[in-house]
Amino acid sequence: MLQKLRTYFQLKITKHLLLVRNLLLLLAVTYTIILVTVTLIDLSGVPSLGSSFDDKIYHFLAYSVLSIMWVLYFKTYPKKLKIWGILFWLLLFGVTLELIQNKLNPNRTYDFIDLLANCFGVVFGTLLASRLNILKLN
Repeated sequence: MLQKLRTYFQLKITKHLLLVRNLLLLLAVTYTIILVTVTLIDLSGVPSLGSSFDDKIYHFLAYSVLSIMWVLYFKTYPKKLKIWGILFWLLLFGVTLELIQNKLNPNRTYDFIDLLANCFGVVFGTLLASRLNILKLN
């Protein structure tokens, strides 16, 4: 009887963990698509934060959130994906988007400081998410 209860609860927990993993993947992919779209379209009417470097703050926050989402998703795997791999791919993603945006949309321009804000956001988000103990599923 005790063994049946144990098996039952293990199956329930596994089912819920798979649901969480799938939800995290859906959120990360959706956010990535939204970030690519926002990066490549004309943006006007973005609320001002009242500083001269609002754009840099938005870049930093956007890439911090992106990193947090992907690191939390990969934390759900029993075999830990190296943080360095996530960091590398997200840095490459941020640099590539910044470099190609003016090629795909002539109204957008390349800005080295935006590129740095992307990179700092990726590093900050990755470090923050790697230290979080939520979703410690393995």
